[in-house]
This record gives sequence, structure tokens and C-alpha cells, in this order.
Amino acid sequence: MSKKPLILGIETSCDETAASLITEDGQGVPIVLSNVVSSQIDVHKEFGGVVPELAARSHTEKIDLIVKKAIKDSEKNIAEIDAIAATAGPGLIVCLSVGLSFGKALAATLNKPFIAINHLEGHALSPKLNSKLKYPYLVLLISGGHSQFLSVQGLGKYKRLGTTIDDALGEAFDKTAKLLGIEFPGGPQIEILAQKGDPNKYDLPKPIFNKGGCNLSFAGLKTAVLKISKNINNEKEKFDLAASFQKTIEKILYKKTKIAFFEFEKLNELKEKNFVIAGGVAANKKIREMMINLCNEKGYKSIFPPINLCGDNAAMIGMVGLEKYKIGEFNDLNFPAKPRWPLDEKALFLKGAGVKL
Repeated sequence: MSKKPLILGIETSCDETAASLITEDGQGVPIVLSNVVSSQIDVHKEFGGVVPELAARSHTEKIDLIVKKAIKDSEKNIAEIDAIAATAGPGLIVCLSVGLSFGKALAATLNKPFIAINHLEGHALSPKLNSKLKYPYLVLLISGGHSQFLSVQGLGKYKRLGTTIDDALGEAFDKTAKLLGIEFPGGPQIEILAQKGDPNKYDLPKPIFNKGGCNLSFAGLKTAVLKISKNINNEKEKFDLAASFQKTIEKILYKKTKIAFFEFEKLNELKEKNFVIAGGVAANKKIREMMINLCNEKGYKSIFPPINLCGDNAAMIGMVGLEKYKIGEFNDLNFPAKPRWPLDEKALFLKGAGVKL
């Protein structure tokens, strides 16, 4: 293949409207030519969370401009694009439908292949944008909507080792921030407030800490924060609660990750031990520091996407599209939006009342 593939990636699974142009170098390493992300923080701030209908409307208003900017920034021509890759799930269906429909329409207009991308696969493979990562590896995906440990065997080959049985970690951060009076999206601010507080002030619960393998639970922790927050009287106590929450999360992830290491090693014969931490919460510096120390302790190499590619973006979508393009894995234009689309289709659904661990 003399001409290097040029892939347009589109992402609208939640509240980020994003587009990116991806190609590769002579060794098959992805090159990000452009990566445009338009956030909707101001749209949802007064509601304290993402309102799906408003998010979809904002995507509809912006998608054409964002894609045009991505093409312009890449210094490529639209006619040079070889395929269009768009997120098809999981996510908010009204939001997914905007980017998916736009991507399909553009593919049809240009008479180019269309590739439907699993948003989680984008996160799971995102470190390939800045590292030569070989399969298999273990990934911890921690974002606003997802928290899970996955054994990544290859493109399209995933085995889930653990997941949250209730809230995602990013959701727990955002809801704790809201209880502390921090404007949406407040999750990233927890770490900043925590630096001013006493992490040992509040003894917060660690749900399913001693059972459930490497499955996770954050609902009970969030409830405890709610009860304490009602009796906070000053800034110092707010800082202490943020610090206690941050420390509790670190303890939970430390223990559950050790169990995930054990489960991962049972599944694979490993020449090298690679551990990827991806998703929006992977930008949390204290969690990064703790994970690096744990990896050093257990003989793993810790791998993170660049900070700007931890959250939702189209570069990771285009990169998975590039991988699929090279093996001719395309999709029909009637491919549906999938609000729920697990990477491991055989994994049990572990959410809701009555979950047995």
C-alpha cells in the first residue's frame, strides 16, 4: 500500500463534538494530523450534568464546522480521505445518532468505506497513538460512563475481567464534586481541593473491597459522601472530604488492580507485562502516581494516553478506524447506534439490584 491511509474520525457519544484526521508513518505508527474537540460545558453547567437533548442539539449545530476544521487543520483535502470512522456506541443514543448519521452521509457522498467504532475500543487502544504497544495487555478503562478491567488480546478481541456493578468512577467523581458545591464538570476539581485537605479525616466505605474479584462499586461511597456533605460547615471540612474521597478511590483501585494483574496473568503467557490506564479519570495525577508505583512494585510497565487524549476525542476513533481499514473491516450504512455495546459480548451484565458477586 504505497499511499498511506487517511481516515476521518468522528465522535459524538456524549457531550464532546470531535473530529480528527489520522494517517500513519512508514512503520505503521499512527500520526494525528488534526484533532478538534468542542466541549459543551457551558451548555450543561446550570443543570449540573449532561442533558441528552441539549447535547444532541449542540452536536447538530457544530458537527459540520468541527469536521471542516479538522480537515483544514490536517492540511489535507476532503477528496483524499480513504474512509470515515464514526462512534456508533456505547453512549447517549440521541448524541451517537448525530455523528453516526453525519459519518454515513459523508461516506455515501464521497463513495468511501464507512467504519462503525466502539467508543470503548477507542479508549482501550488509545495508547497506540503515542506508544508501540504489543498485544496482549491489560487495560483499566475509567471514564464518566465506564469502569472496567479488560484483557486486550488484539484488535476486536477483549475479555472483561472486572467492571463496576453500579456507578462509573468518573460519575462518582462528578457527583461528589456536585455535593461539594463545585460546578459541572467538577470531577477534575476534586483532586485540586484534595491537596488542601486531610485525607484521613473521614473514614469512607470501600464497597465490595474484599469480594467480587476485580469488580468495582462506588454507589455506597457516593451515599456516604452525601450524608457527610450535609453537615459540612466550612471550607476546611470540604477540603478534608475531597481528600478523603480521593484517598479512598486510590485504595480501592490499588487493591482491585492487584487482583486484575493476577487474573490477567492466569489468562496469558506474558513476555512483558503492560498495563494501560485510559479514559477521562486517567488524567487524575494522584491516580497516575499510585498506578505507576503499583506497576513498579509488580513488574508491570504503566502506559497512559497523552493527557489531552484521555477524555473523549476523535483521534482514538480515527486510529481504530485506521486499524480496521488496513484489514478491510467495513460496515454497512444501516449500522445502528448502540447505546449499550460491550467490548466483551460474552461478559455478564453486572448492574442493578440483585447483582451476585
